[in-house]
Amino acid sequence: MTELKVSEEKKIEKKRSPWFFIPTQYFVSGIPFVIVNQLSTAMFKSLGASTVFIGFTSLLYIPWAIKLFWGPLIDSYGTKRSWSVFLQLAMAICFAALALTVQLPEVIVIALVIFTIIAFLSASYDIATDGFYLNALDKGDQAFFTGIRSTFYRLATIVAGGLLVKFAGDIGEKTGVISAGWSAAFGMAAILFFVLFFYHKFILPKPITDVGVKSDSNKIPYAKIFKTYFQQENIAIILFFILFYRFGEGLMLKMAIPFFMDKPAVGGLGLTVSDVGVMYGTFGILALTIGGILGGIWAKKVGLKKLLLPMALMVNLPNSLYAYMAFTQPLTMTTIDISFIPAIFGSTASWVFTVNAAAQLIIVTEQFFYGIGFTGFMVYLLYISKGEYKTSHFAISTGFMAVGMMVPGILSGIIQNAVGYAWLFLIAFLFIIPSVLPVFFLPIPDKDKEE
Repeated sequence: MTELKVSEEKKIEKKRSPWFFIPTQYFVSGIPFVIVNQLSTAMFKSLGASTVFIGFTSLLYIPWAIKLFWGPLIDSYGTKRSWSVFLQLAMAICFAALALTVQLPEVIVIALVIFTIIAFLSASYDIATDGFYLNALDKGDQAFFTGIRSTFYRLATIVAGGLLVKFAGDIGEKTGVISAGWSAAFGMAAILFFVLFFYHKFILPKPITDVGVKSDSNKIPYAKIFKTYFQQENIAIILFFILFYRFGEGLMLKMAIPFFMDKPAVGGLGLTVSDVGVMYGTFGILALTIGGILGGIWAKKVGLKKLLLPMALMVNLPNSLYAYMAFTQPLTMTTIDISFIPAIFGSTASWVFTVNAAAQLIIVTEQFFYGIGFTGFMVYLLYISKGEYKTSHFAISTGFMAVGMMVPGILSGIIQNAVGYAWLFLIAFLFIIPSVLPVFFLPIPDKDKEE
């Protein structure tokens, strides 16, 4: 009877294509991360916060940095599926709370508290979803869908850091109260998460390997989990690679939006909240999608050995473009009419946008290269997550990755305040050196051994 049940479950799993849940799961994964670490930057800047304060909000990365300490709890109790669904509901409630409180006088304090709660929930969701990914997909699909998951995660970056920011800016401009715009944006996020919660509650498959992993004594084997992780070959080089792969991006990312929004007199481009939303949420989407998909295909066909060096370069090279833009400060705005797109579907809608052409081109380039470059990084983290504690191992790796974003994020505001945006972005570009060097020494399998 048991064998028959297992056989039926396997048949159900085979019919449930990963396309039905991987894109939406990682879209959900990206939204709260971007709201906490990027949209909040635009919000605080619009409310008059300093770049030093904004830099220190990088401390909100802490939950992603220390999630490795409670990763074993999620690995040991319940299923990754149930954790994933529950945490989506919890985050939906938090977004609703933000929508209701963001117009209060104490908005900065209240927002920081709720952002902190969301950060812990989001970090926990990442652990559960990554564990579900490792259990629900075979090795071949894991490599292929790495590009897909990265694309939809980055698409969430565009939606939360672009479209929601644009939406908040438009509402703020119409009402004359920017906090009203942020309230509406968080309300939209809450609705989206409630909808996706119900969708995943019914659509996610139930892999037979998705079970809690405990030791014979029924205790969480923390010692064994960390021991097996840190006993990997060349672990020091691996950790150096994880910490510095995105260090330059961490310096640039936290200050990019303040750079766009600051006045030209202080080194910025003088754009509005709505302008920033348009540039992140329109033309960058296509470049991101193409880059992420190409990265996934490349990862599956070429293999890690030939993959990491060019991808490490792709992640870091766009920082030089931001440095160039900050030194030259291109201020010319250009009107772009893409009304032909809705016209294809018989609509008469007018899609006319005013953008800073130079900044938009650089954003598109950065999105495309990042879509490709981040894929190789995630494939490598999956590769070093092995054995029965692979979910916890992946959480440890992504925790170190978060530290590699948090530390430069904190430093970015201090450096910007001392030397300005141009020199900050140039320093960020120079961190291409410690990002690329470890690639030559990493234990990387040949393509045939990966499979």
